[in-house]
Amino acid sequence: MTTNKYIKSAKTTIDLQVLALKKLKSSVGNSFNKAVKAIGNCQSKCILVGVGKSGHLANLIASSLSSIGASSFALQSAADAAHGDLGVISTSPKKDILVLISNSGSSSELNTIISYSKKHNITLIGITSKKNSALYKASNIKILIPEVKEAGEGSIIPSSSLINQAAIGSALVIAVMQYKKHGIKIFRKFHPGGMLSKKLLSCGDLMVKAPFVSENFKMKKTLKILSQKKLGLLVVRNKKKLTSGIIVDGDVKRASEKFKNLHDLKAKNIMTKNPLSVNKDMLAVQSLSLMNKKRITSLLVHKNNNKNKTIGVLHIHKVLENIQ
Repeated sequence: MTTNKYIKSAKTTIDLQVLALKKLKSSVGNSFNKAVKAIGNCQSKCILVGVGKSGHLANLIASSLSSIGASSFALQSAADAAHGDLGVISTSPKKDILVLISNSGSSSELNTIISYSKKHNITLIGITSKKNSALYKASNIKILIPEVKEAGEGSIIPSSSLINQAAIGSALVIAVMQYKKHGIKIFRKFHPGGMLSKKLLSCGDLMVKAPFVSENFKMKKTLKILSQKKLGLLVVRNKKKLTSGIIVDGDVKRASEKFKNLHDLKAKNIMTKNPLSVNKDMLAVQSLSLMNKKRITSLLVHKNNNKNKTIGVLHIHKVLENIQ
């Protein structure tokens, strides 16, 4: 082969994999939803087993599931299950879930695991491309991935099929994280260092204590507090201690140009009403995007859905310092 032919071969392989992924996308159905709910609701462990090359993917998927709070691990190989590894599968009082991955679904080493799951009434999720296979027929939840053409001469090297297995595994992880809702928090807990942890910082992590003033404070008093707090921002509250507005340096400048008696005005006379507020659980990187879009440098922070109960202030400089 010439150098150009190697490049052509690479592009052909990638084209086949892209086609495989398109077929996979079209095939995702209700069985996927069932698998997500089964894994998300599991009170014990999710045990993954892959046959052949799929065994490496089983390890990766199990690790990713554990990182979002869905306790999982992979058996070393399907063949080892017949020689004692089945003992790690919990059958009572809380049952494990089994996820078996096999392109053909008919490998002889799967028989022992399938029989064991049936004997102990363990939920079996089968991921295979053969509808007439033993794995597909025996599974409680059947995820049928499309049959695809492998790359290379004779189409004997797992390539397109592995891409599909990896994709459906990744899709399961993300969907389970969404189902569990707290998955992103758990993921962050297990990834405390490095750039990844920075991307997972929330607005609540980076906010500072909000400086409050009453909306009936005279501006003379308000300006003194604004100067003392050194944030360039004050949160204005009404008699019910609910946020009614915000005062920033720009508001003061505009008011001083408009009114001759600025000190005699009240905070509510110059505040900006309905200030933008974000939930404390929003990722800091998302808040940065929001501030850039709105062309502002600060956001109010609330928790739950109580947007009028400010618990802190987030400044763009604080975000930039911590996520870059």
